[in-house]
Amino acid sequence: MDFSSRFSRRNFVKTAAATAGAATLGSALAACGSSGGSSSTITLNYWDYFVSQAPWIDNEIKLFEKAHSGIKIKKTIQLNSSYANLYSLAVKSHNTPDVAMIPPQPNFNIQVSQGWFMPVDKWANAAWKAKFPEGTFHEGNNVFNGKLYSAPISGAAPWLQLYINNKVFRDAGLVNSDGSVMIPKTWDDVTHFAETITKKSGGSTYGLGFGNSGGGLFQWFTHVFTLGAGAVGGGYTMDYRVGKYTYSTDRNYYDFLSLFKEWKNKGYIYPNSVSISDEVSRAYFERAKYGMTMGGVWNQAEWTTHNFTDYSLTTLISPTETPKGYFPTSPGGTLWAIPAGTKHPEEAWAWFDWLYSVDAGKRWTQQFNEDLSTFPQNNDSSKIKFKPFAEFVGLSKYAMPAPDPSIRNQQTAHVEVQAVKPNLDDVIAGYYTGQLQDLHAALSDIEGRMQKAQDDGVKTAQQKGFKVSADDYKFTDWDPTKPYITKPAQS
Repeated sequence: MDFSSRFSRRNFVKTAAATAGAATLGSALAACGSSGGSSSTITLNYWDYFVSQAPWIDNEIKLFEKAHSGIKIKKTIQLNSSYANLYSLAVKSHNTPDVAMIPPQPNFNIQVSQGWFMPVDKWANAAWKAKFPEGTFHEGNNVFNGKLYSAPISGAAPWLQLYINNKVFRDAGLVNSDGSVMIPKTWDDVTHFAETITKKSGGSTYGLGFGNSGGGLFQWFTHVFTLGAGAVGGGYTMDYRVGKYTYSTDRNYYDFLSLFKEWKNKGYIYPNSVSISDEVSRAYFERAKYGMTMGGVWNQAEWTTHNFTDYSLTTLISPTETPKGYFPTSPGGTLWAIPAGTKHPEEAWAWFDWLYSVDAGKRWTQQFNEDLSTFPQNNDSSKIKFKPFAEFVGLSKYAMPAPDPSIRNQQTAHVEVQAVKPNLDDVIAGYYTGQLQDLHAALSDIEGRMQKAQDDGVKTAQQKGFKVSADDYKFTDWDPTKPYITKPAQS
């Protein structure tokens, strides 16, 4: 998930993978509310659930306080898995912070309609908005009823990468004539490299490994390996060319998951991958237990603290070297907002404005190597000293604007789709472990349940009076090999 309304697909997963510990419920609520450190100093309470990104935010707090001598920032790191409930409870008790990361649930438009956050139009004038790329602010995303509430910090890039342990590849002889390691581009490349690593090591090192005890990794692999094949919904969304989920009707899902199971059966995948955590898996990859693993840019900060930098990365692994689809992106995005209950709106805006500044974005990307910046001028890989992060920035070419129903019809923001359980990751895990034998039947089942949840969401929104339909999700003119600019529907 840039940090945005596409949170659950990218950065919510990202921060969840990095989270270690946070405040308890009692201490969280105690940290709410504004207080003054002295008669001349205002203390703003700020909430987030950054973990690997904490050094960046701490640095921004230091710089902000130096530039604003009358304002202090009191940061509280919340546990991301309970953040939505904590924030909802804070709203009910009229004890919200002054600036906060937006909870992932309920939908942001619902939070706004219930008065959780205040609009920032009083301060965010045309010049402020003009700093951001064209199309950043639009109704149904970060604008509601014509009023602006939030903005993105991260730019558009593939949020998942296949990581390569350079030492493992060199030991297996997977190097080019110039000594650089071979980077897999296709499904066949991954198969060949995994086989070579496993056999040349005598079974002491595996081609691939991951940690799925917390769930999610099967969908990560599916996403990276099917998008370029032309399964444009990947592991998370419907195929917007037809406006439906296509897990059973698009053959690419069956083909990849069959191949994935074959890798397991041939012994190319670390055998305990289902039972270990993603955190343990990252440590195993670092220690060269396997040559390839799946993750995001958030892995890099942790590995750097361990002085592990000898790795490469790529993404969008396809059956053919020329992809038939790309990582889908959309303009817009959200991350922080100003709670409506703040007693210090001017000071809260000053901190909000600082976080969304070009300079803070530059430090986000070029100094702390967190992610791409929403400001394109900050995303110059030649100005990034750390090679693996520069490689990540270079992967932005594999991300491309895709259809966005919320731009075509802003009322789709009121379509709430209930989570399906067991989900796609559970279904793939069942097939991988042998609990499910008939892959086609399993894919057909999850496709049907996902589609029903979507259809029910549309129907419920219609019953509430919103003008939405299944056609809002169908873009028959989309060529997924080219950028697609969604236009609002004509009324």
